[in-house]
Amino acid sequence: MTILLAIALGAVFSVAPPRTDQCLVCHEGMGDRSAELFRRDVHFKKGLSCADCHGGHASSDDAERAMSKQAGFIGRPQADEVTAVCARCHSNSETMRQLRSNLRTGQAEALAASVHGRSSLSGKGRIAQCTTCHEAHGIVSPKDRSSPVHPLNVTRTCSRCHSDAALMRSYNPSLPVDQLEKYRTSVHGMRNKQGDAKVAECASCHGDHGIRAANDVRSAVYATNMPATCSKCHSDSAYMKEYRIPTDQFAKFSRSVHGLALLQKHDLAAPTCNDCHGNHGAAPPGVESLSKVCGTCHVLNAELFSASPHKKAFDDRRLPECETCHSNHEIAAATDRLLGVGPDAVCSRCHRENENRKGFLVALSMHRMIDSLEHEEKFAGMLLEEAEQKGMEVSEPKFKLRDARQARLQSRTTVHAFDEQKFREVVEKGLASALTVSEASQEAIDEFYFRRWGLGVSTLIITVLAVSLYLTVRRIERKQRDTIR
Repeated sequence: MTILLAIALGAVFSVAPPRTDQCLVCHEGMGDRSAELFRRDVHFKKGLSCADCHGGHASSDDAERAMSKQAGFIGRPQADEVTAVCARCHSNSETMRQLRSNLRTGQAEALAASVHGRSSLSGKGRIAQCTTCHEAHGIVSPKDRSSPVHPLNVTRTCSRCHSDAALMRSYNPSLPVDQLEKYRTSVHGMRNKQGDAKVAECASCHGDHGIRAANDVRSAVYATNMPATCSKCHSDSAYMKEYRIPTDQFAKFSRSVHGLALLQKHDLAAPTCNDCHGNHGAAPPGVESLSKVCGTCHVLNAELFSASPHKKAFDDRRLPECETCHSNHEIAAATDRLLGVGPDAVCSRCHRENENRKGFLVALSMHRMIDSLEHEEKFAGMLLEEAEQKGMEVSEPKFKLRDARQARLQSRTTVHAFDEQKFREVVEKGLASALTVSEASQEAIDEFYFRRWGLGVSTLIITVLAVSLYLTVRRIERKQRDTIR
């Protein structure tokens, strides 16, 4: 029992502050605020003294010996010296193990490679040092509510620089300085203000020590990385349980036309999470704003819908405009099957043969028209390909076929006006173009066969003439031989 008690006491004292930290005693005597803060510092509780960071002899009460340069006294570290001092322990896994800390190492290296690791305005060090965010004395665990990097405080810490217009203009004039104000209007920001430490804050999305510029492909908020960043929380059903919202958004987005373009084709023009929800001011688009969000890219579709008869009908029923037909996260590629009254058509959800019949008949008519255009375009394309394979000159009808294709694409946009006459005008232009291509292609094919038959007949005539000539020559030669005899 005595041995166990001795071991326990040894363990306690091994992490207790040294009894003879004369630096701390002296500075406390001078009423130094730093000394007061250090008493609650996590490093003090781990048994580290002032000299572990500042150098010198902590146990000496002689000022000259305590601050001896030979003992490594550096006084107050300047610029990059700050991070170098912190890295002596925080980049050494063995030291951290001895201090019984499970904190990851390598933060200093990550900071140096980050956007904050660039040169500051003075040019004498990096933009940010460890103490910029964690403070110098009185450092506590990020889990401590008083820590400046606690989830409920980190937004204010970041905004000390990022809300300073003059400072940010010196580094990057294009960066906005109202991120904090926008964050406070977001769902995340409002919950964070209410004391919810689980919701996203600056470090949740941007990272902590290794923060990179948003246009850096390695950044967590780079366009192609953004869905995975959001899904860290939003796909975790256990983490999101108390918020009572779906956790399948990432899975659905990955299958959507937007997700396939962004994540598989790496098309940066395709929208990602923050393009629709916002970034710092993130919020679910409301019924009123949803079409405006989609309309930032699909401008003409949105304008046509706003002038259509469906606009009022949707508003009366408080239906989200684009989402009602196209969904939100799992948006499928728009095909002609969506139009009409078939099993895959969205029109038939509201318009049936015995209910809202007028809309049912219009949808049926529009679907038949687009089917006709697609059929005629394919037929024209087949004839054109046949003529081209036969070696005929068909560059003009080949170019004309683009008009039919353009009309079909335009019809998919015009459908949002839900005006049968306007739709018919677009489709008929495409049908006329397809018919012109079909006729020109057929003429080219007919000409090919005409030339082929003409060549055959000509070849036959020439052959007959050649044979006749040969026989005539032979006959003349025989007569000459007979005469000589």
